[in-house]
Amino acid sequence: MRILFITHYFHPEGNAPATRIHQLTRRWARAGHDITVITAVPNVPSGIVYEGYRNRWRQNEQVEGVDVVRVWTYLAANAGTVRRILSYLSFMLTSAVAGLRAPQPDIVIATSPQFFCGWAGRIVARLRRLPFVLEVRDLWPESIVAVGAMRSSPLLRILGWLERRLYDGAAIIVTVGPGYARKLLERGVDEDRIRIVPNGVDLNAFAPGVDGSRLRAEFGLEDRFVCAFAGTIGMASGLDVIVRAAELLHRRSRDDIRIALIGDGAQKSRLQQAAAEAGLSSVVFTGRLAKDRMPEAIAAADVCLVHLKRTELFKTVLPSKIFEAAAMRRPIILGVEGAAADWLEAAQAGIAIEPENEEALVDAVLRLAAEPSLRSRLGSNGRSFVEHHHDYELLAAHYLDILSQLADGRQAR
Repeated sequence: MRILFITHYFHPEGNAPATRIHQLTRRWARAGHDITVITAVPNVPSGIVYEGYRNRWRQNEQVEGVDVVRVWTYLAANAGTVRRILSYLSFMLTSAVAGLRAPQPDIVIATSPQFFCGWAGRIVARLRRLPFVLEVRDLWPESIVAVGAMRSSPLLRILGWLERRLYDGAAIIVTVGPGYARKLLERGVDEDRIRIVPNGVDLNAFAPGVDGSRLRAEFGLEDRFVCAFAGTIGMASGLDVIVRAAELLHRRSRDDIRIALIGDGAQKSRLQQAAAEAGLSSVVFTGRLAKDRMPEAIAAADVCLVHLKRTELFKTVLPSKIFEAAAMRRPIILGVEGAAADWLEAAQAGIAIEPENEEALVDAVLRLAAEPSLRSRLGSNGRSFVEHHHDYELLAAHYLDILSQLADGRQAR
């Protein structure tokens, strides 16, 4: 097949959508399919272009057999509302133009988060009379309300109408978990148009035995027990709980424990300032690390924290960070309710806590620090579970079957 994939985020960016699309498309290309990805210049989360790239109208590169077309986008940091919407709209326009000029594909796929990217895919598919597959990885605009980035307004109602129209235009909607599938059904999407292809992990890259000692030495973590949050330090993460937990640990004289925030994002500077003002040397900020250092970063941790703000919407979310931590045999402290907590219970891979509850977080850290055998058992359980359910080799093949059936049905008609 010839597949055109439109995504705002792509390798070498390290966020969940970029990682997912890179892992899928490189495997499809390796299987002999002709894959074109239309995306923006890498800039997440700071809005600053990565070294070696320029924000030009169009630039082409090859990434592991995938033809990558990068289009000009108005760049904005992962914070605020107006500038980010301008960024999303600019990408919708330039990516749609690039999609109309691309060699004739068999299928067009576009992925959220931010459904303006999905609209670019719908426009291209409609004008070129092609089947359109919409990936739903986030429920826009509900998610931007959940993190407090926007309140109820006429604009919000317009975005909601656009969301429903986007769903109507898709031949197939692929989502990443049953929680999202239920939300789509509530919005009136036909069940026979919904497919679930969860996020996964590259089991070769994220494997037990990776050495994290260099990173521990780099950030002064050598002889400490390390609880690490690795990912975007953004509005949705609710990481004020880490500062409060560090204060509790300080009052309990647990200077042997460090909480590492590995990554960057809109909330990093504010949290860093709060930790400094409270004199909390136990909170360590590494800043953004290169994507290929993420296995090393997780290996440097004794346990991994996965956390989101406590909202009803996030009960549908299954954060991709859990798969990478589990693949590295690191026990997980999970501050996410709903689907993620159900996953953790099924995998028996960690301890679930109430989101934004610093006392629960400290209790979980102290328990895991005191019980090496528990850490080992939870880590082994997690690795076994992702091997069976979240191996990107298996997921890419399953997704390809969905696309093949859609393409074959079109050819038959």
